[in-house]
Amino acid sequence: MKTVIQIVLWIGCIALGYFIYNSITGPIKFKEVKEERFSQVIAKLKDIKNSQEAYKTVNGKYANDFNSLIRFIDTGNYVITQQRDSSFMEFDKAYGIDMLKEVKIIDTLGLVSVKDSLFKTDTRYKSLMDVPTAPNGEKFTMKAGFVEKSGYKAPVFEAKVGKEVVLYDQPKDLLAREKAALSVEEVNGPFIYVGSLDDVSTSGNWPPIYDKKVKK
Repeated sequence: MKTVIQIVLWIGCIALGYFIYNSITGPIKFKEVKEERFSQVIAKLKDIKNSQEAYKTVNGKYANDFNSLIRFIDTGNYVITQQRDSSFMEFDKAYGIDMLKEVKIIDTLGLVSVKDSLFKTDTRYKSLMDVPTAPNGEKFTMKAGFVEKSGYKAPVFEAKVGKEVVLYDQPKDLLAREKAALSVEEVNGPFIYVGSLDDVSTSGNWPPIYDKKVKK
């Protein structure tokens, strides 16, 4: 009987030790996985942002879907211009004399491929819609539109993905805590996103630490 009790106590101690170890190392492993995957997602969102800004420069609005955006990257061009000052003499009827007139002249220098400008020889733009590390080929959600600001309709866009898609295989309790995060050092809320459909903004909701990770 004494031996049985000792065995039960040992099993209890081992189980308790395992739970204590898990409670300490679990959040550490979660943080490592989260930061690695978030960095990949944010890098893709930055590509989407840069591509959308190029689209707006040429078209005056943002692309509403990825097919249009990718097609634009493949075929679109920037117009390169140069502005210079010039002047000439013109007769002024009010004063009855020739007067110097100053003007600004914009010269068109040529065209530059959007693809070459943003991605050079890299073809990663062809998969802009794909969420990195997603288990079932999940896509970013992207929408574009206009918001009225001071009587002017400003183009806006937003691209996002839910954290549960990126952290699909992580502990549910830690995932729930992550989705409720509110801190200047965290990606706040249940989504990772760039842009906004409510405000004129092309910012993302990630902290500066992820910009440093991407640069590395």
